[in-house]
Amino acid sequence: QVQLVESGGGLVQPGGSLRLSCAASGFRVSAYVMRWYRQAPGKDGELVAGISSVGTNYADSVKGRFTNSRDDVKNTVYLQMNSLKPEDTGVYYCNALFFRNQHWGQGTQVTVAS
Repeated sequence: QVQLVESGGGLVQPGGSLRLSCAASGFRVSAYVMRWYRQAPGKDGELVAGISSVGTNYADSVKGRFTNSRDDVKNTVYLQMNSLKPEDTGVYYCNALFFRNQHWGQGTQVTVAS
C-alpha cells in the first residue's frame, strides 16, 4: 500500500516555527523526488520545496526560511519552517514523483496569525 501521511501543521504566530513531516510507506523516499506544495486561500497551488538525489530547491518566497530534509532510515521527509509569515498560511501537501508514478499526501493546515 503506497501512502504518504503528513503531520505537524497547526496555528502559529508570525515569526514562529513549525516542522512538517511526511512519512512514506510502500516505496522508498530516497528513490523519489519529494516535493512540498501549498494551497493558499484564493491562490493557485504553489511548489514550495523539493528534495531528491541531486539536491534541494525552494520557492523564492521561502528561501532562507524553509529547509527540506530527508531521513532515509525513517523513510520520512521534513519541511522545517522558520520565521513564518501570514502569507505562508495554507494547506501543505507532500508529493512523491518517480518517472510516471506520483503520489500525494492528505495535506496539513498551516495557519500563521497573531
